[in-house]
Amino acid sequence: MKKIGLLGGSFNPVHYAHLALAQTALSTLSLDEVQLIPAGNPWQKQALPVSGQQRLEMLRLAIANYPGMVVNDIEIAREGATYTIDTLRALPANACYYWLLGSDQLANFCSWHQWEEIINHVTLVVAQRNTHPCEVPPPLAEKLQQKGKKLITLSFEAMDISSTDIRQRLANRQDVSQLIPQPVLEYIRQHKLYT
Repeated sequence: MKKIGLLGGSFNPVHYAHLALAQTALSTLSLDEVQLIPAGNPWQKQALPVSGQQRLEMLRLAIANYPGMVVNDIEIAREGATYTIDTLRALPANACYYWLLGSDQLANFCSWHQWEEIINHVTLVVAQRNTHPCEVPPPLAEKLQQKGKKLITLSFEAMDISSTDIRQRLANRQDVSQLIPQPVLEYIRQHKLYT
């Protein structure tokens, strides 16, 4: 069976920390590929300032020179609120899936819609983020133990980059060339995004 990493997020915009996490997972876990899945209408966030198609296009530009990474538009194509569990149910069953998340997402994982079922579909892989220690919420630890499943901690050099900070810098006309790939920056300028 293929081993496929799944990295979801708003990618608003995609930046080097996203790509580094995907690359680290690819090599460390010997994955066949990592699918980057931009959220369509994330239920825990406010409406996004750029369209799903624009975020898809930026992702495609960002990964052009990264073998093993692909963009999956399943959530952009789906109507209504975006729930991880719906995405997992729609994926082909003939692969082994690894859900990549930061320690900040791990902290609130038990607030995700039908989180208990999510862990039936994937192995959780957690990468450390500077601002959040890698602590497994007790209800999740208990469920994983009941199901005989392990949570993988990815040894990942945490990068102090966030999409929120990048949007703020772009709005203030500050330099972001060290934070996002050049083709993505050119696309943002061309389409006057985040200004």
